Amino acid sequence: MKKIGILGIGGVGGYFGGLLAKKYENSDEVQIFFIARGEHEEAIKKNGLQVEATTGNFVARPALVSSDASQIGPLDLLLICTKSYGLEQSLKQYSACISPETVLLPLLNGVDSKERIEQVLPENEVWDGCVYVVSRYIEPGLVRETGGIGKLFFGSDSGTPGKLKAAEKLLQDAGFKATLSDNILSTIWEKFLFISSVSTTLTYLDVTVGAVLEKPEYKQLLVALLEELIAVAEAQNIVLPPDIIQRTVDTMARLPYDTITSMYSDYLNGNRTEAQSLTGYVTRLGHKLQVPVPTYDKLFAAILEKVQE
Repeated sequence: MKKIGILGIGGVGGYFGGLLAKKYENSDEVQIFFIARGEHEEAIKKNGLQVEATTGNFVARPALVSSDASQIGPLDLLLICTKSYGLEQSLKQYSACISPETVLLPLLNGVDSKERIEQVLPENEVWDGCVYVVSRYIEPGLVRETGGIGKLFFGSDSGTPGKLKAAEKLLQDAGFKATLSDNILSTIWEKFLFISSVSTTLTYLDVTVGAVLEKPEYKQLLVALLEELIAVAEAQNIVLPPDIIQRTVDTMARLPYDTITSMYSDYLNGNRTEAQSLTGYVTRLGHKLQVPVPTYDKLFAAILEKVQE
């Protein structure tokens, strides 16, 4: 765990990768590499990555930022922070960074990232991971984090114990809340429950987090989605906390009123969204498992009519 790469320097990769680059900027042992392109790459090369965070603003300067994987070479650990729809293409495009010894840690929205990576790179060690953070790419060279959450969870039932512990220490030393989870599958599903239901609700209603909690009918719609998604998880023997619905609402209540998810942000900006991974995945899995998901079906159909796919 000496050579660490961050693939995708957007909201998630910029925040967590930025903290890693800041921590290990002058390290003789650990090097942090950013994989970015275009104006973002050039801005970071020139001025570093500007990170505006609730804990204080800072400038992150990685050992190297490049869109050319051959300049970086094989990594020990690659944090994958791309959009879910670009996962397979990114793995192939930056394959020069991935040797058979490279550990891959996806931090994408969704619950099937590990499975998808293993289909492309069956020989590599792939962990599961997820994050709780409200962070956005603002402009080339600038990422802004709000909300003050900043949590990262990861783990693997079959991963190398020494590498897992080394990664935990490396991430924790960077100054954010990194947890090596003994039950990462349930942890990921708990996160997915939040991001899927909230993203679907916000995009369908065209409102912010605060507005959902403010109107009873909006909150009722959110709860209906949560109940359906819990039923889908239970059909796969995924163990979730009994108070998961209240936890989700409480988490939303702690966020600023105007908070939006990345999927809703992409919709507002006219960009391609992760509707297929966050909403459509639930409808497809529900049908496969023969678990009724009528609310998801209805909202997914409506969302498809308004988003870029």
